[in-house]
Amino acid sequence: MSEPAVRPRADSPIRRVGSVPDRTTTRLPRAGVVWDALREAIADRGPLDIVDVGGGTGGFAVPLAELGHRVTVVDPSPDALASLERRAGESGVRVRGVQGDAAGLLDVVAPESADLVLCHGVLEHVDDPAPAALSLVAALRSGGSLSVLAANRNAIVLARAIAGRFAEARHALADPAGRWGPADPLPRRFTEEQLAALLTGAGLTVRAVHGVRTFTDLVPGAVTDSEPAAAQELLALEAATSDRADFRALATQLHLLADKV
Repeated sequence: MSEPAVRPRADSPIRRVGSVPDRTTTRLPRAGVVWDALREAIADRGPLDIVDVGGGTGGFAVPLAELGHRVTVVDPSPDALASLERRAGESGVRVRGVQGDAAGLLDVVAPESADLVLCHGVLEHVDDPAPAALSLVAALRSGGSLSVLAANRNAIVLARAIAGRFAEARHALADPAGRWGPADPLPRRFTEEQLAALLTGAGLTVRAVHGVRTFTDLVPGAVTDSEPAAAQELLALEAATSDRADFRALATQLHLLADKV
């Protein structure tokens, strides 16, 4: 976390620290809403110390490093970290990659050393979300922010019902972990209330909640693949509805931004 800021390459189209790049990789409907929220969180702030827990191959970490931020990816997979190193090298930036997980975050990251912590697609898989959340918060400096992205329980109820799996839909609706049955590959899903309570219980103040992939997973891929403008229109629709409670209740994922006072 003490490494010097990494600046964009001379030939990079990205120039201003704090501005999320408007690129294909960050403007896809699956990621656009999250990037919009991160843009607001880091706007007009100098180079930040960012920790991406479960950051894998660097889908968020590398673009953030291109902006001049100091980024550390913590991931349990050596293969993912190797891919991250290659991806960062191809982009001409440096990203620190360390093997670890959310529960043991403070074993590899110093307490109160991060301005922003990303935890995307991780809390569904940890043994216990509560101590994992405490570790994430402990890594944040006062005034820092946590970005959490997690699976929405309501969405799987809708998805199983649309697939004609009505018993599984009812099971997911009643199950505390939001699972549709023993064969469900995901250990847990959250409601918005559960996620907010998890973060506030860890000492954070929730600043914003967004629905992610409200429509994207319901639209056949052929629609956006065959019509170039359709992907951008879908992105605009996702953005327009992401902060509306009536729509985000059915989003595939929920994104919460929370601050450490």
